Amino acid sequence: MKSSMKSRAYPLYFAGGALALYLLFYVLPSVMGFYYAFTDWNSYSSEVNFIGLENFKLIFTSGAGQNYMHFVRNTVIFTVATILLKTAIALGLAVLLTNGIRHLAYFHRVVMYLPAVLPMLVVSLVFKSILNPATGLLNTFLRSVGLDFMAQRWLVDVNWALPSVIGVDTWRGIGYIMVIMIAGLQAIPKDYYEAAAIDGASAFASFRRITLPLMMPVLTVTTVLNLLYGLKVFDIVFVLTNGGPGRATDTVYTAIFDEFSKGRYGVATTLSTLLFLIMIILGYFVIRLMHQEAEE
Repeated sequence: MKSSMKSRAYPLYFAGGALALYLLFYVLPSVMGFYYAFTDWNSYSSEVNFIGLENFKLIFTSGAGQNYMHFVRNTVIFTVATILLKTAIALGLAVLLTNGIRHLAYFHRVVMYLPAVLPMLVVSLVFKSILNPATGLLNTFLRSVGLDFMAQRWLVDVNWALPSVIGVDTWRGIGYIMVIMIAGLQAIPKDYYEAAAIDGASAFASFRRITLPLMMPVLTVTTVLNLLYGLKVFDIVFVLTNGGPGRATDTVYTAIFDEFSKGRYGVATTLSTLLFLIMIILGYFVIRLMHQEAEE
């Protein structure tokens, strides 16, 4: 039996080509990027000098050139808000479309999932038109039904720009998270719910005692996916607001793009390295925390 299994196994060197490409296009650029984070690499000089932690000091120093920590703050707010909104709404929809709505359930699932397959550029351009304060569909509708006080300068007001971007991104991402959660809900044995019903447990008690604990592995996956996406968000912010107004919606990646555009490659690489480390640390702690809650 062992000899037959060995004869069917592929030699290890078959993976050599893929491993070489991975090292060449991923590992090597990552190592080089980490090195350049400690240099003054820029487009104004052909020399690259090692400057130690100066770029990191620039980023963490308040009021130095640009307020980089403000961009980090925006990124964290965007990430936390989208994680909470997408998880709560997607879980509610998943429960509703799994146990609540029976008629045309698959049709409703498709409709909810459709925004996830639309290109981000298309979604951003459409909502940029919808949220236009003067001619946008949203404000026009609000004014037509007598709700003028609810009409806002959605993408051009400092107080409303970031919440508007968060809302658009949540609308687009709910369907994708919902599909993952539906798969998790369908994997829960029905016997648990039947036993709970026999014992007289309410629907809320069944959800809290059965659904949530058994959904923790799925919630861990969706949380990590949303976390990694939120920390590196760029395209929706760039198209909707281009970081404005007054850099109120700038995130770390739009700041990186801006630094590269100005030829400040060392600072941009430092921001990328810093964000990479934050993603690893947060991802590790989120997985560990949710894994502990699942075991309890």
